[in-house]
Amino acid sequence: MLCAVPALRALRHGEPHARITLIGLPWAREFASRFADYIDVFIAFPGVPGFAGPDNPDAGQCDTFYATCRVSRFDLAIQLHDNGTHANAVVTALGATRTAGFAPSDGRAAPLDCAIPWVDGETEIARNLGLMRRLGYDDCGDYLEFPLSGLDYAIWHVLCDKYDLVPGRYVVVHPGAQLASRRWPVERFAGVARWLADAGWRIVLTGAHEEAALADAFVSGLGRPCVDLCGRTPLGALAVLIGRARLLLCNDTSVSYVAAALGTPSVVVACGSDVVRWAPLDRERHRVLANYPSCRPCMFETCPYEHACATAISVDDVIGCANQLLGEETCHAP
Repeated sequence: MLCAVPALRALRHGEPHARITLIGLPWAREFASRFADYIDVFIAFPGVPGFAGPDNPDAGQCDTFYATCRVSRFDLAIQLHDNGTHANAVVTALGATRTAGFAPSDGRAAPLDCAIPWVDGETEIARNLGLMRRLGYDDCGDYLEFPLSGLDYAIWHVLCDKYDLVPGRYVVVHPGAQLASRRWPVERFAGVARWLADAGWRIVLTGAHEEAALADAFVSGLGRPCVDLCGRTPLGALAVLIGRARLLLCNDTSVSYVAAALGTPSVVVACGSDVVRWAPLDRERHRVLANYPSCRPCMFETCPYEHACATAISVDDVIGCANQLLGEETCHAP
């Protein structure tokens, strides 16, 4: 979702008085609230089998969703979710006066009033901004944002007091990802973190509640003290934690965009994903390591091909990037 922010910013700048509604899966409600400068209303999308959301969305919820959208009488419905093969049909059913989005090269998508060709080899941010320009909206920069609230900072301060964290003197390690195929081996994360810990850096482990087993494996493999915050930080506090870190080590997942938005240097091990499309734009501050077997990119839950894109990236590869970003700096406790 964060990669859509530059497009939302351009839309708001071009339509300062418009009522802008974001349609997304229920988890995106918090995103809409956080970006209230660009989004006025949120409508939860119940999902479509094989596309987004649950495999068997509730029929009543689907009927209510489309009825709500049609009553809203949108002047323009914009599709920013993938190449349009599945999403365009959803957009055309919203009852908007005009529709816009992307068209796949094979033509297998519902037609929109304004559709630009989906071209592989573009970044997600550039592609979305290209659509905004086609609609007549000048872009306002391709940078990411992540607004932080007073509550976010308050929770972070509590964590700092509890664990003696000092801004700029710790490294965040986030070894999880939604798909197992997107995860660099946890024992390799632990190996890099061990090197960082031996250089004097505090190690802060983060992750989702459901990644507890992964966190346990990391802690066991690390063999050094660390602050285990897996499942213990709401999104905003996690963002502040990353924003005040000296470095983030992660997979190609959402926290990498938080680091990009807040300017925290990062080393990203990108397994399985489309690196050109999703990697941070600043490749000096954010070092992306990737290997390119012929099966890439993929959407496998678990890799059936021995996970070559992950295992080709060594602990030393990541340490080398981390060392470049940290320079010769070490961080010993006062």
